[in-house]
Amino acid sequence: MPAEPSAVKTPLYDVHLGLSAQLVDFAGHLMPLRYASETAEHRAVRTAAGLFDLSHMGEIFVTGAEAAAALDYALVGNLSALAVGRARYTMLCAHDGGVLDDLIVYRLADETFLVVANAANRAVVGAALTERAAGFDAAVEDRSDAYALVALQGPDAAVLLAAVTDVPLDGLRYYAILAGRVGGVDALIARTGYTGEDGFELFVSARDAVAVWKTFEDKATPAGLAARDSLRLEAGMPLYGHELTAETSPFDANLGRVVKLDKPGDFVGKAALAAQAATPPGRRLVGLVARGRRAPRQGYAVVTADGTPCGVVTSGAPSPTLGRPVAMAYLDGGVAEEGLAVDVRGRPEAVDVVALPFYKRS
Repeated sequence: MPAEPSAVKTPLYDVHLGLSAQLVDFAGHLMPLRYASETAEHRAVRTAAGLFDLSHMGEIFVTGAEAAAALDYALVGNLSALAVGRARYTMLCAHDGGVLDDLIVYRLADETFLVVANAANRAVVGAALTERAAGFDAAVEDRSDAYALVALQGPDAAVLLAAVTDVPLDGLRYYAILAGRVGGVDALIARTGYTGEDGFELFVSARDAVAVWKTFEDKATPAGLAARDSLRLEAGMPLYGHELTAETSPFDANLGRVVKLDKPGDFVGKAALAAQAATPPGRRLVGLVARGRRAPRQGYAVVTADGTPCGVVTSGAPSPTLGRPVAMAYLDGGVAEEGLAVDVRGRPEAVDVVALPFYKRS
C-alpha cells in the first residue's frame, strides 16, 4: 500500500531513505518493502546475510513476583517452565480458542519477561495481558517506542555478528537470548528469526538503531518486507492475518503443540482448546506447489478436478529457492489431496500438495 502521512517512522527511517527503499504503510509504520530487487534480497539471506528493520514489532514487558503465573494464565504456553535466557513461541487466544496473536516470549530474569507481538496486534496484546494479569503480582508495560529491532539473518550471520560483539555466540542456542554489546552498543541478542535461516534479532535502544544498522550495512544486504514474506513462506512459518486469525485455532494451523493443556492451573481458552484437541479439525493447513508459473495468492479458491471449491489460499508467492510458485492453504476436512488446482483469476492452476516447510536449511 502507498505510505500514509500518519504512519509512524521507525528510528531507521532516514537510513531507508538514503538507501532508496520503497516505503509502504505496514501496520501503521513506514517500512521498507524493498530496496532494489526483492529476489536478490531473498537470495542474499539464503546464501549470505540479510539485514532487516523490524522496529515496528511490539516489545511488552511483564514483570513481578507472579509474572510467570500471569503469563501462564494469559497465554497457551507453559511460561513458568521457561528457563532464564530462553525463548518460547506461543499464542494469545480468545476464550473460544481463536488466535489473537502469535508471540515470542523471552525470559530475561526470574521475574522479567519480554513479550514480542506483531505490530498490528500490539495494542490488543497489551490490553489483553493487562486485563489477564489483574489479580497477579505482575505489571505489564509496553516499551515498544523505546526499542528498535534489527535482524541479521542468513548462513553468514554468526560470523558477521561474532566480529562485533563481546558475546560468545557458540554458546547461544536457537531460541535463546542474552545481554551484550554489538558494535559498542548495549543490546539484547536473541538467536531467533523469521526466515528459516540461522540468525539473530538485536533489541537496542531506539537512539542506537542507526549505529547498529551501520555496523552491518556494508557486510549484509538490506532486505525489506517483500523478501521477509517470501522467506517465511518458504520456511512454512505462519503470518498473522493469513494463516492465523481470530477465527483460527492453533489446531487448525497444525500448531496444537504450542497449547499446553497439561500445565498446572487454568488459562484463557483452555476449555475450548481442550474440546478442539479431542475433535478432528474441520480443515487443515497444507503446502501447495504450482505446476505452472502463475502464483496462487491469498484469498484464491482451491478447487477439485470438477471445479468445486474445497479450500482457500492463505499465502502464496513465487519461490526464488524452489523456482516455482508456492502457497499455504486451508483444505476442507475430508478433501483428497490429489487432482487439486487453485483458481487463479478464473483459470485453474494445477497444484501438488506437499508437506511443510517448503525449505529447510541443512
